[in-house]
This record gives sequence, structure tokens and C-alpha cells, in this order.
Amino acid sequence: MKLAAIDIGSNAVRCQISAVLEFGGNYRLKRVEYVRYPLRLGEDVFATGRISPAKEEKFVKFLHALKLLMEVHDVAHYLICSTSAMRSAENGQAIAERMKRELGIEVQIIDGQAEAAYVNRVIMQLLEDKRHYLHIDVGGGSTEFNLYSDRRKVASQSFEVGSIRRLQNDGQPGAKLQDTWQQMETWVKENARRYHVTRAIGTGGNINKIYALAQLPPEQPIQRKRIAGILDHLRSLSMDERVNLLMLNPDRADVIVPAGQIYLSAMEWSGAKDMLVPDIGLKDGMLQALFEDHFEEIRPITDQSHKMPVPVIQNDSEGA
Repeated sequence: MKLAAIDIGSNAVRCQISAVLEFGGNYRLKRVEYVRYPLRLGEDVFATGRISPAKEEKFVKFLHALKLLMEVHDVAHYLICSTSAMRSAENGQAIAERMKRELGIEVQIIDGQAEAAYVNRVIMQLLEDKRHYLHIDVGGGSTEFNLYSDRRKVASQSFEVGSIRRLQNDGQPGAKLQDTWQQMETWVKENARRYHVTRAIGTGGNINKIYALAQLPPEQPIQRKRIAGILDHLRSLSMDERVNLLMLNPDRADVIVPAGQIYLSAMEWSGAKDMLVPDIGLKDGMLQALFEDHFEEIRPITDQSHKMPVPVIQNDSEGA
């Protein structure tokens, strides 16, 4: 069986199709297709409050293409979630209704808490007993924080600060953004002190790229000072140098520093000196939710166990 998750973010739209594989009572979600397109809904929404007609048409065409891709792959179940940009857009709900009417697909506009809940499904598998973590997930339009103490989520909060919002406001930060930044700092400091945070966990495309630039062995935490050094190096390069010397995508090259500064600042506020950077995110949590919702359909006839298994997320597909 194949499952699909489409994450409509403020910077990019990501579609992942995974096959559910079972062997010896163990389950894997193996990625068989991954498509990312930098639609950048946030550029319109955070500047004008609306998704422009031109971008709306491109949006509908791309979702139509993904619908056809899912049909070619014989996807059994899918989930489509949109986050900060679409929930902030005045015409976000109208566009979602158009998708339903014209394409026959349902786009769910979710809030920050629902977004964090999806990611929580896969983050929980990484935690160690008796340790205290600050999970930081930076998107184009918002940043989600979760605190875990002894494998239990004890606090969470979403803030309307993201890489595209910071990029649009660099040099001229508005009063609203400054106020939200201060609220974010206060929240992280108070909760990190209350729950004795010792380590950070970072998810999102920008921290994944920063981690790749650090060239560390797999699964090794990245030090806070190493993140700061990479950001200093990136600031010293022009956009052309970031694209041609570091091989960053253009839509990554301009937002990686604003996003990286959010991760770095949150680590400084919490006192965390290093960070785990697993290759997981919202789409993986959505796939986990689909697996759980349809497990009775997925489970082979020979499996008589009624205990819900935890599938291994495998994102190293050929050609991806």
C-alpha cells in the first residue's frame, strides 16, 4: 500500500509518497517519490495578506499535477495540510474550496498546534529517557516550539515568525515582528529554565541544509558554535556565491540565514549547546497519522496482534 503526504508551506510545497512494507511483524514507510516546488505563497501573503491570482493559478496547476502523480502511484490514502501562509491569507479558505470543487481533493488548513502535533508523532521516537529537549521547527511563516521532559511533551507554542517573514523585514523590522520576537524569547527562556532543557532538536529544510554544510557523521549532534560559524560564513557570501559555490537552491539561498538565526537564537535562549537534526518533518508526521488511521487495512491477514506498531521512517529512496 502507498500513502501520500502533501505539506503546503509558506516557502515550498512538498509531496512525499511512501510504500508501507512489512516483514517479520516490523513495518517500514519507505519513500518512493518526493517532489518539492518553491511556490512561495508567503511572499504574497506576508506582504499583501492575500494569495495573488497569478500564484493561485500556479498553485491549482501544481496540486493538479500532484493529484495525477498520486494516481500513477496508486496511492490508497493521502493527506494534504497547509500551514502559516494559507491560514494567514484572506482568500486561503476560498482557494481550498476551489481545490475541492475543481480537483476533488481536500486541503486542510491547520493551525500551529495541529502542525506541532503531527511532528510530535515522529519526534517522540527519537527521545531518550531522563533527558529534556527543546524542539525547534522553523518554517517560512511560523516557528513551532515543543518541550519534552523524560519522553513527555510538557509545553508547546507557535509564533508567527519564520524565514520569509524575517527576510521581508530585514533592515526594517516592524513593531509587530519585534513584539512577537520578544514574546518568543520570553517563552523559550521561561520554559527552558522550568524544564531544565539540555539539548535542542531542529527540524525543517534550512536546519537540514546547515547540518549538511557542517559535514558531520550521520546522527552526530551539531554544536551551537558550529551553527554560528556556518551562518557567519553564509552572510559573507553573495546570493550567487551561495548558489554556485555551496550549490544551494536559489529559494534556499536567501532564507537560510534568517531561518538559521531563529534556530541559533532559540538555542542561546534555552542554553542548549548542541542540536540533533533528524531528517524528519511535518510530512513524516502526516504519513505516520495515515499509517495509524488505516492500520487495520494495512495489516496482513496473518498478523493477529492488535498492538499498534511504530513504523520505521525510511527517507533514502533511489532517485529521490
